[in-house]
Amino acid sequence: MMMLDGVVQVSTKDEFVYHEMMAHVPLFAHGKAKNVLIIGGGDGGVLREVLRHPEVKRATLCEIDRSVIDLCREHFPEISDGAFDNKRTRVVIADGTKFVAETDERFDAILVDSTDPIGPGAVLFTKEFYADCKRALAPGGVLVTQNGLPFLQPSELRQSVGFFRDLFEDAFAYMATTPSYFGDAMSYGWASDNDDLRQFTVGEIEWRYAAAGAFPTKYWNPRVHVAAFALPNYVLDLVEA
Repeated sequence: MMMLDGVVQVSTKDEFVYHEMMAHVPLFAHGKAKNVLIIGGGDGGVLREVLRHPEVKRATLCEIDRSVIDLCREHFPEISDGAFDNKRTRVVIADGTKFVAETDERFDAILVDSTDPIGPGAVLFTKEFYADCKRALAPGGVLVTQNGLPFLQPSELRQSVGFFRDLFEDAFAYMATTPSYFGDAMSYGWASDNDDLRQFTVGEIEWRYAAAGAFPTKYWNPRVHVAAFALPNYVLDLVEA
């Protein structure tokens, strides 16, 4: 297990839940993502799952702290599972807020695998950052963010989705249960100007999964994908506030 500032970041026992759901939900919803940006994610788990998609030509991981990558590669090599050595991987050691503000690239998906909005991570939950992410998205692209446990951290999800609503045509969230993050299911913020991306049926996601090679997963599957957007009322109240 890795902790930063006393907060659980990742556990080898159940990391697959968080990493699969952060990667596969947006990428199978998009269906044609070739250029993917991961902000944070120094453990390499989201990167590992993104690279399972054969249509992805480049996965850029922007991590502010090189030591996070080095320590995880040393102590948790099974999480990245060789992803940092993949020829489609590009690692950028930089502040993610500056990277999205300054880059000329356009990404089909931006996945913000951040810490909680405490200390240095707080800037990754601002409207200014989300606006820069939108600028860095290709037409029809999707932004997914880590948004904490809505039962214990309701303001975090409410604020982010409120910012999304001001910036994007479609602002919502989905959820998945990761045991290490005890207290509630984890919420993932969702933002896109293409409101069709979260309207697919199980059959349509199954078709895309088969076309991608039906690679093995431990948590995500097409039914879980669709069901993840069915939010309980106390979370809907936050998302629709």
